[in-house]
Amino acid sequence: MEHVPALDEDLKKTLGPATAKVLAEQLGLHTALDLLHHYPRRYAERGELTPLAELADQLDEHVTVVAQVADARILAFNGGRGRRLEVTITDGSGRLQLVFFGAGVHKPHKDLLPGTRAMFAGKVGMFNRKLQLAHPAYELLSADASDEDAASAFASRLIPIYPACAKLESWKITKCVDAVLPAVQETVDPLPPALREGRGLVPLTEALLKVHRPATKADIEDARQRLKWDEAFVLQVALARRRHADSQLPAVPRRPTPGGLLDSFDAKLPFTLTAGQLKVSAEIFDDLATSHPMHRLLQGEVGSGKTMVALRAMLAVVDSGGQAAMLAPTEVLAQQHHRSITEMMGELAEGGMLGGSDRGTKVVLLTGSMGVPARRRALLDLVTGEAGIVIGTHALIEDKVQFHDLGLVVVDEQHRFGVEQRDALRSKGKQPPHLLVMTATPIPRTVAMTVFGDLETSVLDQLPAGRSPIVTHVVPAQDKPHFLARAWERVREEVENGHQAYVVCPRIGDDDETAGSKKKKAAAEADGDKRPPLAVLEIAEQLTRGPLAGIRVEVLHGRMDPADKDDVMRRFAAGEVKVLVATTVIEVGVNVPNSTVMVIMDADRFGVSQLHQLRGRVGRGSAPGLCLLVSEMHEASPARARLAAVAATLDGFELSRIDLEQRREGDVLGQAQSGVRSSLRMLAVIEDEEVIAEAREEATRVVADDPELEGLPGLRTALDALLDTEREQYLEKG
Repeated sequence: MEHVPALDEDLKKTLGPATAKVLAEQLGLHTALDLLHHYPRRYAERGELTPLAELADQLDEHVTVVAQVADARILAFNGGRGRRLEVTITDGSGRLQLVFFGAGVHKPHKDLLPGTRAMFAGKVGMFNRKLQLAHPAYELLSADASDEDAASAFASRLIPIYPACAKLESWKITKCVDAVLPAVQETVDPLPPALREGRGLVPLTEALLKVHRPATKADIEDARQRLKWDEAFVLQVALARRRHADSQLPAVPRRPTPGGLLDSFDAKLPFTLTAGQLKVSAEIFDDLATSHPMHRLLQGEVGSGKTMVALRAMLAVVDSGGQAAMLAPTEVLAQQHHRSITEMMGELAEGGMLGGSDRGTKVVLLTGSMGVPARRRALLDLVTGEAGIVIGTHALIEDKVQFHDLGLVVVDEQHRFGVEQRDALRSKGKQPPHLLVMTATPIPRTVAMTVFGDLETSVLDQLPAGRSPIVTHVVPAQDKPHFLARAWERVREEVENGHQAYVVCPRIGDDDETAGSKKKKAAAEADGDKRPPLAVLEIAEQLTRGPLAGIRVEVLHGRMDPADKDDVMRRFAAGEVKVLVATTVIEVGVNVPNSTVMVIMDADRFGVSQLHQLRGRVGRGSAPGLCLLVSEMHEASPARARLAAVAATLDGFELSRIDLEQRREGDVLGQAQSGVRSSLRMLAVIEDEEVIAEAREEATRVVADDPELEGLPGLRTALDALLDTEREQYLEKG
């Protein structure tokens, strides 16, 4: 009797140690269940029967032919170590060579004897100027076979093409899947029967059989629809359970005091808040007033005034007697936030100090590079409650840092922050603090529902009055070097008109071999560019000696001493430094309204969203912004297409959509975010928006009725299988 592997059985038992090792190391497949969820990426059709005489027109296409074996012989190659079987077939209209290699020669050598008639299917290739089929599939026909039905059925069969690797071709994976396919009978269906029937979805067993071995294209469609629902629904159930658990936690309601700190701050604002800022603030204040922790994601276009919204939320919490902490990903950004918040608050940021306001509070900065006395003073202000607002880097989450009454945590640029770090800060409140996550990287709605699905979402899509649009151009340095010369002239003109400029490079220089620079180098080489990325130190020197001679040019990068970094940023903000040559440390939050032009060197080495972030540093005042994307890539390259997309629109949501479409499918949960391979294999986050939205609704309903999923054991099993431990933790900390 045929061995039916258990779903969690190691593939060694079914496929042997050598094949199992390749599947595990190259494709991350360890069990029969993993292999059943390794779906074909497309299907080849064998096609109509083709006379051999017509094959020359069908190079690289899949064909099916009916022919007779003329001769077959085994040849040795590679010094006798390798063997290949060459078979010549004829159908009266022409002749064709078939070739089989290695272990694959034994069966065809026995089957394909001269005079045998068979159907052969494969991809037409060329070797030594002769057409051939390599490793074709074949089916023997009886001597009197003129049965056209059998031939048509064979010809119309769909051939699954699997994601493969060099050591294991698709057709070998097909055989591996055949070995575990009987195990589909053991799978437990995660979808509640009412949901499945209500949406007309096929059972899981049927879906897995149809996706791997479809008889028709309709089978593939049925299977895909069902498997997409599985992925979307199981993921949304995990998020819905997280939201449900959070809604059961206690939190201290935080309401602003009438006539208190928030009202005093609003009264002294020299401008009117946008309608978007008021709307989002109202959503946040409603959340803060409840007795459950707020979990809100605030997305805002670059320069839409997120910091103002976050500051008003922090002031509301301080009004109610609590403290607020703002977590920034870098020291440069933490210092920038501290500077801009204290400036916006004026005397309200000097609570308890001479000349400070009675209603004010202290705003302290806490970073890893602070001197001992300043650090000790900041820690004391936090534990006594003297400081209502603290702004810092991950130094905020060290064990030594204690709060008097932490009521709100604001995390800036969530995608750069480890979830464990954010969680550690949340655990510092007497009760779980409210949480506001901010990002200037626009996230398509579907991704917000998948990656940040445990957070409510607010969007700021209006720019404050007085902001100028940014014009973006691609500068093809290779094809038109005079364009680059003109770019430096434009920088000089802006400086002469009293403005300032940024020049961004992918690398620091001095042969820095950071992980990031290695990654950018590898990406460039994959794109066909062998030159190392341009570096800050080299470009700064070239500009000072050449096109920008006589202009005050300085550098800023991550390897500088924090005090030096802060000093450069202060002098740039004060207008003393005219041109700042920097790495992406200036990507987020850096706000110098007098900067009007940005030149991004080797722009093709940055992602779409990153370029959008970077250019958001200019045009922040009343003068229009100019962003120049310098690239040496060929006009027809995918990298140049990316740059053209950035130049064509200022809509961050549109760009994030393009970014997502260009990335490998199924990478939505991102290795950078979760550290593990994504569980989304069938679901395409851009096209399947409807499925994700409906799955979210169904999941919310199911979890509300049965939070522990006691009545749905199949769903519980699927949660354990699809959301491995690491991802479950990631979602919990979300």
